[in-house]
Amino acid sequence: MSTQSIKKSQKESLLFRAIAKLFAETAQDDQRLLGVAVSRVKLSDDKGVAVVYFYLPGGLEEFKDKLKTILLYKSSLRRALARTIDSRYTPELVFKYDDQFEKTQRLEGILEQIKEDVSSSEGDDSSSD
Repeated sequence: MSTQSIKKSQKESLLFRAIAKLFAETAQDDQRLLGVAVSRVKLSDDKGVAVVYFYLPGGLEEFKDKLKTILLYKSSLRRALARTIDSRYTPELVFKYDDQFEKTQRLEGILEQIKEDVSSSEGDDSSSD
């Protein structure tokens, strides 16, 4: 892993923590944002754009409904971010739905099912001895 990619990852982590905290504070004040969670932040190669990924239990349709409200807070969120992080430039914020989270959850569910199947088949084998 190169130094540049390490620094980018560190910046993404810093942005994630700051944005998640700011967004959680905003959600406490605006009930329309309840259930919306920041799941990850991805920086562009030039670090000028930060894509903020959100996850909602209601899926993509719920995200589309709440995106209007999220966009209302974009400029104030960016200003607060500029005050929070120690950086020369504050990246432009882009908001997207995180379907990767759902894929991960589905995969974990499949793995858990396989684990249960293996455990129950091992139990069946030992009871037939």
